[in-house]
Amino acid sequence: MLKLLQDNIATPLGPLWVICDEQFRLRAIEWEQHSERMEQLLDIHYRSEGYERVVAKNPGGLSDKLADYFEGNLSIIDTLETATGGTDFQREVWRALRSIPCGHVMHYGQLAEQLGRPGAARAVGAANGANPVSIVVPCHRVIGRNGTMTGYAGGVQRKEWLLRHEGYLLL
Repeated sequence: MLKLLQDNIATPLGPLWVICDEQFRLRAIEWEQHSERMEQLLDIHYRSEGYERVVAKNPGGLSDKLADYFEGNLSIIDTLETATGGTDFQREVWRALRSIPCGHVMHYGQLAEQLGRPGAARAVGAANGANPVSIVVPCHRVIGRNGTMTGYAGGVQRKEWLLRHEGYLLL
């Protein structure tokens, strides 16, 4: 059975769940407000092997590192290891999300083209929406083709805040 260590930290955008495995690889990051969505994703990804969630203060230093991100050390998220469930395609999209530099954005079609799948913007969007490790796998850096703030499960206001925090100047 997979043991998941969980902590809850305060951020400028509200409480945030930080969930990792015993090797301190992030398995989920989610706003407390969306705990139900996180539990559904954990069930989808890990139900078959079984898992238990155990409260742990600052597991592997991850809570402190995420707090550092919110305090302005933006590059810290690039150093954090993740391990996710999901389909091969979803994990491919999630890896590609990590290649979008801080302070930059892409639209779904650009990401699909980068993956060698032109025309798969909607599938990329669906995979983006199923990302269990928000912020570290920066799904907030994907916007609509026309520059609109679309599709962030944490809410558009959080998406805009994260992009401003990372130096992306919104029009």
